[in-house]
Amino acid sequence: MSSVNTAYLQLNPADNVSVALRQDDGIPAGHKKATEAIKTGEAVRKYNQIIGFASVDITAGEHVHTHNCDFASFERDYAYSEDAVSTALVPENERATFMGFDRGHGRVGTRNYIGILSTVNCSATVAKHIALEFEKSGELANYPNIDGVVGLAHGMGCCMDAQDEGYANLQRVLNGYIRHPNFGAVLLIGLGCEVNQVSYLLGNYGLDESRTFQILVMQDIGGTRKTVEEGVARIKAILPEINDIERSPQSVSSLSVALQCGGSDGYSGITANPAMGAAVDILVRHGGTAILSETPEIYGAEHLLTRRAVSREVGERLIERIRWWEDYTARNGGVMDNNPTPGNKAGGLTTILEKSLGAVSKGGTTNLNGVYKYGEPVDAKGFVFMDSPGYDPCSITGQVASGANLVCFSTGRGSAFGFKPAPSIKLATNTSMFKRLEEDMDINCGEIIDGEKPVAEVGHEIFDYLVAVASGKPSKSEILGYGDNEFVPWQIGTVM
Repeated sequence: MSSVNTAYLQLNPADNVSVALRQDDGIPAGHKKATEAIKTGEAVRKYNQIIGFASVDITAGEHVHTHNCDFASFERDYAYSEDAVSTALVPENERATFMGFDRGHGRVGTRNYIGILSTVNCSATVAKHIALEFEKSGELANYPNIDGVVGLAHGMGCCMDAQDEGYANLQRVLNGYIRHPNFGAVLLIGLGCEVNQVSYLLGNYGLDESRTFQILVMQDIGGTRKTVEEGVARIKAILPEINDIERSPQSVSSLSVALQCGGSDGYSGITANPAMGAAVDILVRHGGTAILSETPEIYGAEHLLTRRAVSREVGERLIERIRWWEDYTARNGGVMDNNPTPGNKAGGLTTILEKSLGAVSKGGTTNLNGVYKYGEPVDAKGFVFMDSPGYDPCSITGQVASGANLVCFSTGRGSAFGFKPAPSIKLATNTSMFKRLEEDMDINCGEIIDGEKPVAEVGHEIFDYLVAVASGKPSKSEILGYGDNEFVPWQIGTVM
């Protein structure tokens, strides 16, 4: 990066815009100024990539934003696997460790929750009431190794086609949560007459009841009150057993981190996202896994990922998802550029192309080792991609179902967010927001743009913080009690 002057930063010599480091001459902080004249129809370039096209003639020094820069589709060279290189892994006996919960069969948790899941909206209230009983009683104070009893409710499960994508999404999510290593035990609550039958879920995924996975069906038990009472009794019976599970040293290769950004701004692709990417590179070298998602928010930057694909097959799988999204938005009367949000635009992001180019930097620089459907179990190590919407709660629901036991979340505007059972670490893109929302933010990546720390140093800080949180240090979101209301399986397809 080379600085234009003390007020602006030009990220690449080939760029025709620079980024305001503070408000200057009417251009807000995080927004763009033209470094040269740009004629109507010519490409606007940032990161040495196309972020849009001039809708009118733009003069040098002019503010570049939605009033004079538009989204337009253009051909990308996918150059499958052209930039894929072998990653030098840290020898196993030298890899970093954390204190985690060993569930056996290679499954390691960063938290020890008891989860209550509902098959359908009709059993959601019962799931919530069971969890609330433990919150009101204070009984968990006697079991310090249990992080909580959490009821995760959703609005799906019935009046849907059991053959469509939305139903498959829901079943993959529930299977992933039932098996999730951050749960010491899971209680699944069904109504009895829903489309998403308990028996179908168990049969489709080879799930068997056990001491730590139990099932209640309201219509069989006798209704709401009796099911709540039975659920509370079942959980009370296993509290001592779950509390006896203790943390032990585990390799960082057991960590799977969901990569997210929300409430992004013009600094996201300069500070927090590249720093997260630097932390991901460290994690991958130590044998861990990082899951990038939000397919609409890599749109226009997917060619940077296909070049890193470990094989052409993996790269083509990503493009198949891109084409699915183009069709999905078209048949629903939408366009891929309905993102960025108003808040993103106020923070300086003009088009989805610009937002995506900043978002992909969360994935670091190593090979793309796999591409997965929403909520599909991630069975590859290293950097991978999981298809999802850009809506953060929905996207992270899928990532956690895929196996993520930590969440790393960057924000420029100040997203307030948490996600049980996986602890969520919040990265601020700028110092001003960090100071305003310091109780919500874990790490200030604004020090990069302030010139106080390089990206690599902040990346190491993020990695060390991930390890500390994985070992039990509460994140800011956990301290504030976030995470009970963000469980949102991706609903697509016919609802009848």
